[in-house]
Amino acid sequence: MLTRGELRIDPGQLGTEAFSGELELVVPYTDPELARALLRKAVALTAGLQARISLVAVHAVPFPADFRCQASTHAFLVDRLTQLAAECALPVDPLVVLARSSEEGFRYALRPESTVLVGTHRHFWRTSEERLARTLVADGHKVALLHIEKGETNARRLVRLHDGSVLRGELGVR
Repeated sequence: MLTRGELRIDPGQLGTEAFSGELELVVPYTDPELARALLRKAVALTAGLQARISLVAVHAVPFPADFRCQASTHAFLVDRLTQLAAECALPVDPLVVLARSSEEGFRYALRPESTVLVGTHRHFWRTSEERLARTLVADGHKVALLHIEKGETNARRLVRLHDGSVLRGELGVR
């Protein structure tokens, strides 16, 4: 009989009251701003715990193509993951997986019964991140689906100045 995983939507904590030791979390890299927001939330959710994060990006190669990744694409993904890992207060292990589909790549990269944090924006329709969360639960993983508000990603932060103008982002563009 197959065991199914557990799905928690927007948990306040990870439910690890009886847990002792190091907690390993997996954050799938689907979008840079979602990953950044998830890493910040992971720090808050694991406060007081010994936690380690695996940041997993899957480079999907469609079937007719040769099963390889261009060096520039791989280097770009590694640089992006390394940059995100450096911004996090917890230890983060970046990992790039080459697979035929994203689901296959995550199945390969995850250990049995892994704890996975998946982030998504709220929409009326089911997002690809929500579909990924359901797939991972069906595979027996413990998944926390976190809804990230558009303002939480900090992608394009707007700051109102005293003179009424708007300062966009970190570059100081008006």
